[in-house]
Amino acid sequence: MESRRYFRTIVLSDIHLGTSHSKVEQVCNFLSTTDCDRLILNGDIIDGWSLQKFGSGKWKPQHTRFFKIIMKMMENCGTEVIYIRGNHDDFIDNLAPLKFATLSIVKEYMLESNGKHYFVTHGDVFDKVTTQMKWLAKLGDIGYTLLLWLNSQYNRWRIKQGKPYYSLSQEIKQKVKSAVSYISDFEKVLAEFARKRQCDGVICGHIHHPENKMIGGIHYLNSGDWVETLSALTEDENGNWNILYYTPDMADENGEMEDNNRVLTLIPAAS
Repeated sequence: MESRRYFRTIVLSDIHLGTSHSKVEQVCNFLSTTDCDRLILNGDIIDGWSLQKFGSGKWKPQHTRFFKIIMKMMENCGTEVIYIRGNHDDFIDNLAPLKFATLSIVKEYMLESNGKHYFVTHGDVFDKVTTQMKWLAKLGDIGYTLLLWLNSQYNRWRIKQGKPYYSLSQEIKQKVKSAVSYISDFEKVLAEFARKRQCDGVICGHIHHPENKMIGGIHYLNSGDWVETLSALTEDENGNWNILYYTPDMADENGEMEDNNRVLTLIPAAS
């Protein structure tokens, strides 16, 4: 019998359905083998920017499957689903706030976890580039898309050479001074906002950089993305938060899911 992992809460963000770089099959496999009481879709689930571009974005059957799996979770397990708008799916602004059965569409959310309060937001509203210079953000989005394309071409060559996957964009984020500074500033601004709201922590996405750390006494959590990092945030029955990485190549030889301290690794469900 298939073993299913259970979490009290799962947070996913930045799946970017509608783009060619979205790892929709992987996230579908993950959700198909996991149960949770609460699923938070923290923005940029659908990439409206890409779908609006002529010939750029495309809706595929796998993208529809993603939502069918979520509907099944709601029906079979009573999973509460909270969809928070992001900058790429800001078209749902006209719907929020909306509550239907166990589905809620909101612009932000307050989560209670074992007596602690977490402010949940996609995070784009704290990014001056996306709020004050949307044209520049879209220009940056084009550059990021190009970088992902170059990354895919480079890794095809690496695979032929028998070399492991290498992420150009992740390397840039970790090595380029301006990128490191941008991430650090973003984290500090969100942590300070959570403090002013008298919250114990903040949960966000947006910058595609998974994180679980304390910033000045505020618990900062970022769910990463399903374009490159293939990561999620999970809360267990005791209120402990972890970063989960979906990395098939890191699974054990028996095909089981491993728990390596704070990092979980998964393999795709059998087809």
